[in-house]
Amino acid sequence: MQKRLANWGNYPAITSEESAYTQEEQLRSFVVANHGFIARGNGRCYGDASLGKHSLSMLRYDKVLSFDTTAGVLETQAGVTLDQILDIIVPKGWFLPVTPGTKFITVGGAVASDVHGKNHHLEGAFSGHITEMDVIIGDGTTVTCSPDRHTDLYWATCGGMGLTGVITRVKFGLKKMETAYIKQKQIKARNLEEVVRLFDEYKHYTYSMAWIDCLQKGDSFGRSILIVGEHATKAELNGKQAQAPLQLPSKPRLTVPFNLPSFILNTFTVKAFNWLYYGKNFKKEINNVVPYEPFFYPLDAILHWNRGYGKAGFIQYQFVLSLDQKDGLIAILRRISEKGWGSFLAVLKVFGRQDSLISFPMEGYTLALDFPVRKGLFEFLDELDEIVLQYGGRLYLSKDARMKQDVFWKSYPNAERFAEIVKAYNPGKRFESLQSERLLLTK
Repeated sequence: MQKRLANWGNYPAITSEESAYTQEEQLRSFVVANHGFIARGNGRCYGDASLGKHSLSMLRYDKVLSFDTTAGVLETQAGVTLDQILDIIVPKGWFLPVTPGTKFITVGGAVASDVHGKNHHLEGAFSGHITEMDVIIGDGTTVTCSPDRHTDLYWATCGGMGLTGVITRVKFGLKKMETAYIKQKQIKARNLEEVVRLFDEYKHYTYSMAWIDCLQKGDSFGRSILIVGEHATKAELNGKQAQAPLQLPSKPRLTVPFNLPSFILNTFTVKAFNWLYYGKNFKKEINNVVPYEPFFYPLDAILHWNRGYGKAGFIQYQFVLSLDQKDGLIAILRRISEKGWGSFLAVLKVFGRQDSLISFPMEGYTLALDFPVRKGLFEFLDELDEIVLQYGGRLYLSKDARMKQDVFWKSYPNAERFAEIVKAYNPGKRFESLQSERLLLTK
């Protein structure tokens, strides 16, 4: 069926032939009979990694296969979404080992993007918690792989953007918790130097991130709010919360019903938002206990919030630089401030060490920013790419919709090895996306 598709950034939007199946044998037959398609989950990656001339929707392949409530091990088909999982595991006292900033992604997408969260500095990415998974490779064979079985396929699939095959089943570990609440601390930082110091001071916290104002200059350059947290114990809840410590939060009801006019997003409105957001914390430090939803998924409270960037869509630009390259972070923020193209959503996190083949994280600082698509944007982002390369960093493939191929091949040290593994499991470019064509990953 022909369908108009776009991922969360609404750029690019393409017409694609979409297929969907509920049985593994149907998936296997489809794989053997077709070329030039890509598996797609819920479309929550931001760029073009899961867009192609032909797309295989996995949303109907959505069964929970087993849940060991004692050991905390979950086994699902690839089309199950994290919000569906949370509805099952939270009332039983378990939580996701790693979660990105939205719960509306599929398990298959979490693997293909090797998602990270606010706890990467201590607990790594999603790939570090998988027991095993099944992948239908190019010849139609289902291969069970894990960190110690068919390891080349495993590590090329984690963060490999669906190019090694169709992920069908994933088994992974969960983390135990007493309540569905987070004990949260928010600390205002006057500038970038202070927030970097605070990240180090509070690095023992399981979860941490900072909102950053990218338009400030002078002594307030990089002013931020650091947010850290831990799963709350029953003893830390107030009376009302303690009555139902594992109660699920209510479902979101707010929505953006249509694409807003692009002129609404400008330097003035971004500055106004940043002023209000920074100013809402009247104290230097605020401590409270909150449900897990606003802590992990604040934007999920507004359905279709991406429409706020207008019909042309937006680019989420996320890069990582090693800890000893803070000057690169400063250089990029200065360039953004000079340009006056600030982002409503600028999120700074610290990654821990990760040894992997093609996954995005490396020990260092990662900054994610949203830019509405407009005239001159791609040229500006090309400038930022050069700074990222200069300081030894790289861009997140799951967010990318416009990176030039030389930037990818220069910044991912294992790119050649990854391409070799893709070719072995994906002969004849059976699995192919707009991104893989652009970056010559399925050449």
